[in-house]
Amino acid sequence: MAVSEASSDEILVENHDHHIVVITLNRPERMNAISRDMLEELSKKMTEANKDPEIRCIVLTGSGRGFCAGLDLVDTAKGGIGSGTSKGSNRPKQLFDLRDAPINVMWNIDTPIVCALNGAAAGYGMDLSLLCDMRVAAESSKMAAVTAKRNVVPESGGTWLLPRLIGWAKSAELYYRGRVVDSSECLELGLVNVVVPDDQVMDTAMQWAREISENAPMAVQTTKRMMRMGLEESYDTAVDHLMVHLGAMFQSEDFQEGVQAFLEKRKPEFTGR
Repeated sequence: MAVSEASSDEILVENHDHHIVVITLNRPERMNAISRDMLEELSKKMTEANKDPEIRCIVLTGSGRGFCAGLDLVDTAKGGIGSGTSKGSNRPKQLFDLRDAPINVMWNIDTPIVCALNGAAAGYGMDLSLLCDMRVAAESSKMAAVTAKRNVVPESGGTWLLPRLIGWAKSAELYYRGRVVDSSECLELGLVNVVVPDDQVMDTAMQWAREISENAPMAVQTTKRMMRMGLEESYDTAVDHLMVHLGAMFQSEDFQEGVQAFLEKRKPEFTGR
């Protein structure tokens, strides 16, 4: 596999069987608050996983009792994250560019991402969890839409993602009131897919990842891409794009394997070709 397990102390990467890679935010002493180095490393590891034909699913989680407390406000106050300004000046050194930021990388990759939400997700951390395709939440987990309490905004895609997930009114309630939502309400709102006991969150996320990885990777990744693109397309355009992809799939080895496995009443063994 091309995804290197050699990573920084703050981002841990583990390759698992069944074509799965686990990426762990690892600053438990700071509730996995995102440092500048972590931003770069997370983007790098997500990109590597997406480019690796052997990886069919990514699991994102945090170490310790929290998922991610957001951007490290200490680094931000010192100008370490996204300040873009010269010392003693309020003028930007250059135009900001978010193309390589984790929030854009995660949105644009086709490899599915399962979030093992092991604890609190606040601010940037909440947005990271929402950028995953699905969320397996621990009973003790919670989401904190508290940006208005810090005089900041959900700059990491939250204002785009949240209304699409739970609607305008509920999103407004969470953001404007600066609410913290526990796991049971997250499930009720549709912010997470399932809530499990704390000691089962990783096992459940890995089980879901295995089920994803057992399916034809081309079909799964194309479905994700079409869902993403469909948010901005008309119905007719989306169907047309789907038919173009479907024509190529009919010529693949995995399509033949899927049909043969169905006829033989056995589990298919997909190769991604």
